Order: sequence, then C-alpha cells, then structure tokens
Amino acid sequence: MTACGLDFGTSNTTLGVARPDGPALCALEGEETTLPSAIFFDRKGERRLGRAAVDAYVEGVEGRLMSGLKSVLGSSLIDEKTQIGSRRVAFRHVIGAYMQGVKQRAEERLGHELGAVVHGRPVHFVDGDAAADRRAEDALRVIAHEIGFREVCFQFEPIAAALDYEQHIDTEQVALIADIGGGTSDFSIVRLSPERRRLIERGKDILANDGVHIGGTDFDRVLALRSVTPLLGHNSPMKRAGLYVPSSYFHDIATWHRINRLYDPKVLTEVRQVRRDAAQPELIDRLIRAIEERRGHALVGAVEKAKIRLASEPHTRLALDWMGEGVAVELSDEDLAERTGALASRISGRIAACLALAGLKAGDIDALFLTGGSTRLAHVRRAIIGELPDARVIEGDTFGSVGIGLSIEAGRRFGPAA
Repeated sequence: MTACGLDFGTSNTTLGVARPDGPALCALEGEETTLPSAIFFDRKGERRLGRAAVDAYVEGVEGRLMSGLKSVLGSSLIDEKTQIGSRRVAFRHVIGAYMQGVKQRAEERLGHELGAVVHGRPVHFVDGDAAADRRAEDALRVIAHEIGFREVCFQFEPIAAALDYEQHIDTEQVALIADIGGGTSDFSIVRLSPERRRLIERGKDILANDGVHIGGTDFDRVLALRSVTPLLGHNSPMKRAGLYVPSSYFHDIATWHRINRLYDPKVLTEVRQVRRDAAQPELIDRLIRAIEERRGHALVGAVEKAKIRLASEPHTRLALDWMGEGVAVELSDEDLAERTGALASRISGRIAACLALAGLKAGDIDALFLTGGSTRLAHVRRAIIGELPDARVIEGDTFGSVGIGLSIEAGRRFGPAA
C-alpha cells in the first residue's frame, strides 16, 4: 500500500511520498508542488482548485470561491452548510472536495492509488479547548477516510519539519522548530542526530510541543482592518451621536473563511439600512459595492500580496481603483510591524512556554529551524530569534519542509513508495 504525507495548510497544500532514494513532493498544479488551499465551484457545480480557483474568481467567472478552509476545522462552521449554486453544502464536504482533488492529482502523477496518509496537524487546532481540538482532528480523519484513504494517522507539523531538518545534520543537537504558517504558529523542541534518524519510534526525542492559533491570515486580517476597511466605512460614525457603523461586516470581509457570510442577501439588506443612517454614506456605498460584486476574496488577497511585498521591500502601494480613481493605501514595513506587532509578540511568547515544558533554558537550544511563509516577515523573525539569541538559525524550505517531513514519516510507518 502506497502511503503519502499530506500537509493541508491554511494557505497552501503539499503532498509527498517517501521513495527509496529519498522523500519527494508531488507536482499538484503544473510543475508546482504547492497548491493554494482554495476551491472554486462554477454555476454548473464543477470545481477548480488552487491557482485556477483564484484565477476564475478574479476573472469574474460566476460561482463561489472558498479559501482558508483549514480554519473551519475546530470551529462551529464545520457542521454548518453554505450555499453553492442551488445547493446547500456542508463545509466538511467542501473540504472533502478539495482534498479529493489533491489526492486525485497526486495519484495521476504517481500512476497508482494512495492508500495511506500521514496528515500534518498543528499543535493546537483550537487554543485552550482540548475537546474542540479532538473534534477537529476527528473531522479531518473522517474526511480522509471518505475520500479513499484506508489508513490515516497524524503527526505534528513542527515535528515533521524537524524530520526534514534532521536529514542534513551530522552531529547531535537540540533544535527548536518554529513553523509559522497561514493559520497557526507551532513550536517543537526535539533531540536530533544522524543515529536517531534511523529510529522509527521517536517519542523520547520529542521534548516539548506548543503553539498558538495565529498565522499569516491573522496578519492579513489585522492589516486589512487597520489599513483598508476604514475606506469602506469601518469605525465611521452614524448620524446619531455616539453610534458607529456595526463592525461585524468589516471583520467578515477581512477574514478569509468568513467572507462568504457577507453574500447572504439578508446581509446586503442590512447594510443598505445602515447606509441610510450613516454619517458618511459614500463609504458604505463602497462596502455595498464590495458585497454586490463579491470582491471580498480579491480584497484580502490584495492585502496579502502587499504584506508579502513588504517582506522584501520597505514600501508598497495597495491600489484600490475599484473604489474610485486613484484610491490607494501606501504601506511601509514599519506600518506592518506597528499594526501587527502584537501578533508577532504573541507568537514569540510561546517559545518561553515551550522551553518551560521541556525543562530547558534558551541557552540549551543549539539550533532554531524556521519554516512557514510567515517567517519571511522581518518583525516576526526578529521576535522569534530574539527569544533564542545564541541559537544557530537555520532556514528551512518555507513551504515544503513540513510536507517533506510528513513524507519521511509515511515511509517509516508504511514503507517507501515503489
């Protein structure tokens, strides 16, 4: 039975297998090994995945885009239904449709069926709620069985990243693995060595796991709320003194997995009523247009791209011409750090908790292994590295380390692929 490692991320997904000559990720879209975690259903109900899903939405194809699907796990949304065309479909079935598409693409590339999977999972799907965390993993397990995997098991994503890193070391060391992804920030402290990597059972080498439900999509949300949604009327006054436009609409449009809530016809009726009593109705007109034209995902996508540009450029311009000629937001890396600094601090703060769980001090960590897209943000990197100033910093494959490590784990548990 061929097994795979599957990293279903909030922003991107990878799938890999362990071959006799080493682990390898499968190409899932053209020659790309990363597939954006997005699915688009057109009016006929046909689905498109990844970049094709986003392109269809941006090009104005009539249908429904859903992204940030992993964020639904562990929330009440997993048991709710959403409108897709003329049908109401459960969110768990939407996730299943996406995962089925990933599995099919990999099987086509490999030329044979995948019967077993090692699923990556964050240390905490839900912070401080063990029961919700179990429900999230159980939901993912059920979905995996429903799409055809006969054997399903899980591994923490930072542990998977550690297995990738361990392939490249020649001395024993204690490493802290920081996996800052799209939806969660996870940390593990692991004892690694060339000799230990031959062992199948590694439980004694895992010294601590900890994490927090903060990731790249939270940076997108906060940046949108602080920089863009005020142009749509967020925090603007109503005609009646002391009242402000309700904030829930703006939190929905700034949060990937909540955007589609705005497209309920009842919401548009509510917003039009708000406009009549707003002191600046011209701003609410922009919100109405965003809802009518279903611009939510494109709006947050533009914010995400601006954030990514600021990881390598000091300044960027976020054009919003659809709101009016010349409407734009000028952003700097200092703006990003100031507006999302609290998130970076909460992420780095979990390192102390992880060290305490392991019974170690910062100076006991030999290496700090960084992976996940949000480690590219300068202020996030500074916050993390500042907690371990003496550790050697190792750059992992930003989007591939976890998938590679899960592939290694799949080979250990089920044997290498042919």
